[in-house]
Amino acid sequence: MEKAIERQRVLLEHLHPIRSFSHHESSSLTPSICLAGDTAAYPRTAAFGDDVVIVAAYRTAICKSKRGGFKDTLSDDLLAPVLKAVIEKTNLNPNEVGDIVVGTVLAPGSIRAMECRMAAFYAGFPDTVPIRTVNRQCSSGLQAVADVAASIKAGFYDIGIGAGLELMTVDNIGRIQQANPKVDAFAQARDCLLPMGITSENVARRFGVTRLEQDQAAVISHQRAAAATASGKFKDEIIPVFTKIVDPQTGNEKPVVISVDDGIRPNTNLTGLAKLKPAFKNDGTTTAGNASQVSDGAAAVLLMKRNIAVQKGLPIVGVFRSFVAVGVDPAVMGIGPAVAIPAAVKSAGLELNNIDLFEINEAFASQFVYCLKTLNLDLEKVNVNGGAMALGHPLGATGARCVATLLHEMKRRGKDCRFGSGMGAAAVFERGDAVDDLCNARVNNNNNFLSKDAK
Repeated sequence: MEKAIERQRVLLEHLHPIRSFSHHESSSLTPSICLAGDTAAYPRTAAFGDDVVIVAAYRTAICKSKRGGFKDTLSDDLLAPVLKAVIEKTNLNPNEVGDIVVGTVLAPGSIRAMECRMAAFYAGFPDTVPIRTVNRQCSSGLQAVADVAASIKAGFYDIGIGAGLELMTVDNIGRIQQANPKVDAFAQARDCLLPMGITSENVARRFGVTRLEQDQAAVISHQRAAAATASGKFKDEIIPVFTKIVDPQTGNEKPVVISVDDGIRPNTNLTGLAKLKPAFKNDGTTTAGNASQVSDGAAAVLLMKRNIAVQKGLPIVGVFRSFVAVGVDPAVMGIGPAVAIPAAVKSAGLELNNIDLFEINEAFASQFVYCLKTLNLDLEKVNVNGGAMALGHPLGATGARCVATLLHEMKRRGKDCRFGSGMGAAAVFERGDAVDDLCNARVNNNNNFLSKDAK
């Protein structure tokens, strides 16, 4: 009878792995022998209901600045549709949102904050819902999501939105007008003033990334993005934007609906890319073809406590597991993912080989290739639907866009895809319906059977 009770206890440990299991307990039977996928031993705690989860993540199409679909769209009109979508598609009362945080880079802070506030009103939020902006350069959109996740975890509020916005048609990458003379005495301070294209050349030179490797990465990015578009993969994550196009010759306005990324070049090939001249140095390797596009776009991610999502009956599309931002030498600033991803994965209690999908920002092919090689990543797991070289890189929006793209792809892949990570600063997400799902149990060859009589 006692053996039967003990076996039942162990079985319950498999089905409800809430507490940690000590290897020093008297029984030789442990719940770790029943593994769901490659990462089923992921720990659960009594605070399971306090997990921060994502219930919706959407983006606009990404369009070429100054000549794409959003060239005549105002920034508040670009952000409003994704803010509205995360509310309408979840039937959430906007009064329940504790805060909206928007990642944005180029526009003056006070002006962009007002535009974001206006967008929130257009989207139907009451004046009781606050909004603010955050700038961590290319990781701003992800930082916005992380800030909301941290606030929910801290108990400041239960529901929040992390978003991203950039309208590079209007707001250009500028330089400090009057540099402090003391930068000459601080090499790394001086390197903060380097144009991003030069930092790409520095990465290529310092780490031996060839022009051919960069061009090959660009071809793959465009091919994958074109294939994803043709197969309709982006339809679930893109929110159509009703806007206008102004004819520069006549000034006539034409109403349009923008719902497709317009920077993808399906016919990109090595022969064509090889003809492009270096963009930043005469003897360089970074070109317009193997760098990210200057783009317009927005994205939004709705987060809340798991128990709130369950109470509301909302589908959990992802679980926010960790976030890490790590500084690097500004002369090679693009290598951030190679440092941040391992740190975020470790913070989540995982290893790199536990991650099933990566979304790494392709600011430049040089830094993207470096990150792949340094982390020894399987290219079949990285940017499987293309990246910024094909889709474009609206600076403040890219981090949130990557979250949306990652979670939608994880959902499509289902039980063989549990954890995802990437970007500049890095975060780890778990597929929402993967938690303690034993349907994808894999064979364990240790033969530590639940029943000692089994053979």
